[in-house]
Amino acid sequence: MTSQVSSPAEQADGAGGSIGEQRTAAAPHGAGKEIRRVDRVIIRFAGDSGDGMQLTGDRFTSETASFGNDLSTLPNFPAEIRAPAGTLPGVSSFQLHFADHDILTPGDAPNVLVAMNPAALKANIADVPRGAEIIVNTDEFTKRPMAKVGYETSPLEDGSLSAYNIHPVPLTTLTVEALKDFGLSRKEAERSKNMFALGLLSWMYHRPTEGTENFLRQKFAKKPDIAEANIVAFRAGWNFGETTEDFAVSYEVAPATQAFPTGTYRNISGNLALSYGLIAAARQADLPLYLGSYPITPASDILHELSRHKNFGVRTFQAEDEIAGIGAALGAAFGGALGVTTTSGPGVALKSETIGLAVSLELPLLVVDIQRGGPSTGLPTKTEQADLLQAMYGRNGEAPVPIVAPRTPADCFDAALDAARIALTYRTPVFLLSDGYLANGSEPWRIPDVADLPDLRVRFATTANHTLADGTEVFWPYKRDPQTLARPWAVPGTPGLEHRIGGIEKQDGTGNISYDPANHDFMVRTRQAKIDGIEVPDLEVDDPDGARTLVLGWGSTYGPVTAAVRRLRAAGAPIAQAHLRHLNPFPRNLGEVLKRYDKVVVPEMNLGQLATLIRAKYLVDAQSYNQVNGMPFKAEQLAKVLEEAIND
Repeated sequence: MTSQVSSPAEQADGAGGSIGEQRTAAAPHGAGKEIRRVDRVIIRFAGDSGDGMQLTGDRFTSETASFGNDLSTLPNFPAEIRAPAGTLPGVSSFQLHFADHDILTPGDAPNVLVAMNPAALKANIADVPRGAEIIVNTDEFTKRPMAKVGYETSPLEDGSLSAYNIHPVPLTTLTVEALKDFGLSRKEAERSKNMFALGLLSWMYHRPTEGTENFLRQKFAKKPDIAEANIVAFRAGWNFGETTEDFAVSYEVAPATQAFPTGTYRNISGNLALSYGLIAAARQADLPLYLGSYPITPASDILHELSRHKNFGVRTFQAEDEIAGIGAALGAAFGGALGVTTTSGPGVALKSETIGLAVSLELPLLVVDIQRGGPSTGLPTKTEQADLLQAMYGRNGEAPVPIVAPRTPADCFDAALDAARIALTYRTPVFLLSDGYLANGSEPWRIPDVADLPDLRVRFATTANHTLADGTEVFWPYKRDPQTLARPWAVPGTPGLEHRIGGIEKQDGTGNISYDPANHDFMVRTRQAKIDGIEVPDLEVDDPDGARTLVLGWGSTYGPVTAAVRRLRAAGAPIAQAHLRHLNPFPRNLGEVLKRYDKVVVPEMNLGQLATLIRAKYLVDAQSYNQVNGMPFKAEQLAKVLEEAIND
């Protein structure tokens, strides 16, 4: 056996091009065919939005997770429900990076592109490095589909793809042939070509098959003939890889046995993790969970998921609009529930007045913003981090709100618990800022032990809490806890605890309507002091070499930034890294951390919103690096930027 070891830069997370590999002798997996062991692979499935690329990618991901690889995914699909078939705007793709070691991103560039039609090839070819493998469905490369995307001649025949390893496969024809005994029309049979492609790739990378077959039987349980047809197409793809001479090599990516602590793992997306985090928070608080929401991409999956869990005390309300959704959630909070509303940037704009009311009422409320490209309707299915300043300041008056941002899909679970802790402890609405990249992406998640989850139980007010000068005992709804400055939470109907609520300014203590200037000044400053006093952990800095340059990130930039930092350190460049979860209030040591470094670089998927806050609060000349193209950063891209900052 011979081995070839890749360079540190090639081994770094997300690198494209060549990969370290080990060759082994021919094995039973395909008589006489070579099997190569590789440390990681990046695959992109691409096709028309009706070709089932998201389902194909999801199934390949599920089998990869069950096999034990570390993984990261990037679904990318059109905003239109059904864009014109065969056009560039209608291309849907799913990228999966899986490895035998710890990885952080879906990868910069695919090693393998599966292109179901000319549009898929043209839309993705610019991302594919020279020497990569491209599997194309040759049945779609006819005159009309090629003309739709501007191909005057077939790229499969004109030499334009000579830099790549092309595998021409008549996927449609082979699928129809495999299903000829099912009595399906050609159109019906063609729909299973994604399963044929999945079978071929499953053979090529030694993925398990039993899970996919069980999935298909369950998905089409009411149509067993369709289920069996898809399974036959899936097996036909596997057998094609096994027997065809065009695929002389298959690949093994060993489980990532050293990447994870011992435990039980499952593959999870950001929205699913966030949903589970909300349920766990409500259970740990011993409160019912109430979601008031209006469907909006990319947040709707949370509504869908929570609606399945009524057995855990979850109540979901699909409102007629965004305003009604948050109004119901705030009403539920007033009634003693953990109130949640989910949305994206456009919905936050509509909810802003009610968020201000929640600030005034000082009730616990979670506002979950799954950010997407804007402004206005913007890019519904593309990612962005451009709602930070909206979350920070997007209300009339002085209305401070805590902000929490998860860093990875799995971290959405912990971030939801943290946001609930703050809301319940300090009686305040809290922004939870995820984004489309985290929401739709997935990674392995270690299922926590319930005993390790935080205790979030709260005490409702049950008796009078203030004595008047004449000795009368009364309830003051705005008499505060001296440590947290939180007001008491009194459930409506509790005898003797009747109190007025509303949006007009409250008198300190009594909660009565007050227009007194001095009282208003005091209440504004008190609400701000409550937010400023929230306990958040100190910022942790990863700086093994005493670097002079710090890269500071927040939210979903964590994966690309960390991958870029790994790459630079492997090449001998000293750089420090820190990542913010709490954006309001900032960690108390943030100012001291920033002063340690000569340069601070802040990569963001906006035009510099965190950098603006950092400059204003800490008078630090933070260098902003920005991208607003609807896609996450690439590790190689950030590595170049950070290297220039180090050497500047």
